[in-house]
Amino acid sequence: MSRITIEPEDQYNLELINQVHPPNWKNPVPNGRYNLVVIGAGTAGLVCAAGAAGMGAKVALIERSLMGGDCLNYGCVPSKGIISAAKAFAHVKDSHRYGVQLNGEPTIDFAAAMERMRKMRAEISHHDSAQRFTDLGVDIFLGQGSFSGFNMIEVGGQTLNYKKAVIATGARAAKITFPGIDDVDYYTNETIFSLTELPVRLGVIGGGPIGTELAQTFARFGSQVTQFEKATHILSREDADAANIVQQSLIRDGVQLRLSSSVKELKQEGAEKIISYEIDGETREEKFDAILVSIGRQPNIEGLNLEAAGVEYHELNGVIVNDYLQTSNKNIYAAGDICFPYKFTHTADFLARNVIRNALFMGRAKTSSLVIPWCTYTEPEIAHVGLSEKDAKEQGIEIDTYLQELAGVDRAILDGEVEGFVKVHVRRGKDQILGATVVAAHAGDLISEITVAMNHKIGLSGIGNTIHPYPTQAEAIRKLGDQYSRTRLTPVVASLFKKWLKFTR
Repeated sequence: MSRITIEPEDQYNLELINQVHPPNWKNPVPNGRYNLVVIGAGTAGLVCAAGAAGMGAKVALIERSLMGGDCLNYGCVPSKGIISAAKAFAHVKDSHRYGVQLNGEPTIDFAAAMERMRKMRAEISHHDSAQRFTDLGVDIFLGQGSFSGFNMIEVGGQTLNYKKAVIATGARAAKITFPGIDDVDYYTNETIFSLTELPVRLGVIGGGPIGTELAQTFARFGSQVTQFEKATHILSREDADAANIVQQSLIRDGVQLRLSSSVKELKQEGAEKIISYEIDGETREEKFDAILVSIGRQPNIEGLNLEAAGVEYHELNGVIVNDYLQTSNKNIYAAGDICFPYKFTHTADFLARNVIRNALFMGRAKTSSLVIPWCTYTEPEIAHVGLSEKDAKEQGIEIDTYLQELAGVDRAILDGEVEGFVKVHVRRGKDQILGATVVAAHAGDLISEITVAMNHKIGLSGIGNTIHPYPTQAEAIRKLGDQYSRTRLTPVVASLFKKWLKFTR
C-alpha cells in the first residue's frame, strides 16, 4: 500500500493521516459474504457503513485514499476553519464601529491561522478514523476497490462477496482544459489548504460557492484577489438579489471581479502565473503569484470497473440511479456526490440513510421526497431551500413572495448585521411554503426553521403563530408569517370585523 502524504508534514497532518489512512494498516481477511460492501469512505459511505453495522449487518468499507472524504480533508472542515479565522480578523478591523479602541493596526499571522485549521481538522478526524469504524464492527479495507463481477469486489488482492453494495466514491475538482493548463502550477480545493504562506496576488477562476468563499477569505487575509466568472454575477444559481448583496460584500473586502469574462489561456513565466481572458470583446492579461481553479466537480468513477458489475454511468454525471438510489444492477446502490447533482455533505448523509432503508430493509425511500437546503459560507451567508422564483416560473407554478429585510429586524440592527433579507415563496393564494432564500450573517442556521416547516407541511401562517424569542434575527421569519396573515384581512373580512366589534361594544 503506497504511502499517502499531506503537505505540510507537521504533527497535525501526521495525526490526520494516522487516523484516516494509517500507514501500517493491514486489511482483514474477508470472512464469508457481506450484507453490505461500501466503496468510498466519505460522508455517504461512512453513514452507510456505520448505520448498517449498527443494525447488525456484516459490513465492509473500502477506501483508496483518505477516510472522511472531501468534506473532512479538502472541503467543509478546512474551508470553514480558515473562513472563521478570516472572519475574526475582519471583525477585529471593523470593531471601532462598536466602540472598541485598538492600539495600532491589527495584523494576522496567516501561517498560524492555517496551522489552527490543521489542528482542528486533525481533532475532528477521529470521528472518521479507521479505528473507530473497526470498533463499530466494520471491516476496513484500504486500497482501490474494483468490481470483478455482479456480486464481487477486488481490493488489495482479495475478493469480497456481497449481497448488496454501495458506490459512494464521491467527486473531485473538475479538470479544466484551458490552453497552457498543464504548464502552470495551480491550486484546487484539494491543494489550497496546504499553503503556509499567503499569496500576494491570487487569481480565482470560478464564481461558484467554493471560489467565492475562498476569494473573500484570502482577500480578508490580505491577498490581492481577482475573481473571474463567466456569468454576469457570482453565485449564478442563487437568487440574483441575494447574490448581489454578497457580491458587494466581496468588493468591499477588496476582491476585484472580472464578470462576464472568459478565460482563454494560462501561462507561467518563472514564478509568475498569467491568466489571459476576454472581456467586453477585448483580450487582457493579469499576473498572479497563485491561481485557484474552482469550476465544479466531476465524479470519481475511475478504477471501479463498473462494466463488470453491469452498472451504468456517465463520465460527467456519475453513476446513474433511480429515485431509490438503485443502479442498473438491482443489488448495487449509489449515494452522495458520485450520483447526485446536489453535492453537499448533509445531502450525502441523508441519501445514505435512504440507501440503508432500501438496500437492507426493502424500503421505498425516495430521493425526490427530500427537502434539501444549502448554504454558501460567505459573509453574509446565503442559504436556500426549495423553489426559487426562476424555478417556479419555469415549472409554471404561480407563487406569492414575501420579503423581510433585516434592516427591519431589531436584533439585526443591534448586531450591526442589517445587510440581507428573508424571502419566502408560497403557492399563490395559500400559505404552503415552496421555497426560500435567506441572506444573513447566520443564514445557514436560519434556513433550518423553514426547511423543517416545508418538510412537515407547516405553512407560513403556522410560523407566524409560533412565539420566537425577542430579540433574535429569526424574528425575520416570524414577521413573514405576520405579513401573510395580514393578506387574509380582505376588505370584506375587515368590514365584517368592524361590524362585529361595533355590535359587541
